[in-house]
Amino acid sequence: MHILVSNDDGYSAPGIEALVEALQGLGEITVVAPEVNHSGASNSLTLSRPLAVRRSPKGFTCVNGTPSDSVHVL
Repeated sequence: MHILVSNDDGYSAPGIEALVEALQGLGEITVVAPEVNHSGASNSLTLSRPLAVRRSPKGFTCVNGTPSDSVHVL
């Protein structure tokens, strides 16, 4: 099983790490989330500039856009 973990609080939020730890052993886990908090952004997409995707020191993929951008770039 391949599990996608994302959030709207950003890749450095403590909750996303706790979720990843809780899911260990259940399948392959991929984390992709915004670089910064985007709470309340709903399904908005970034259309006015290119997106940058990078790997965080924790191995998570982070995107300089909204939560929806994060899932779409995967």
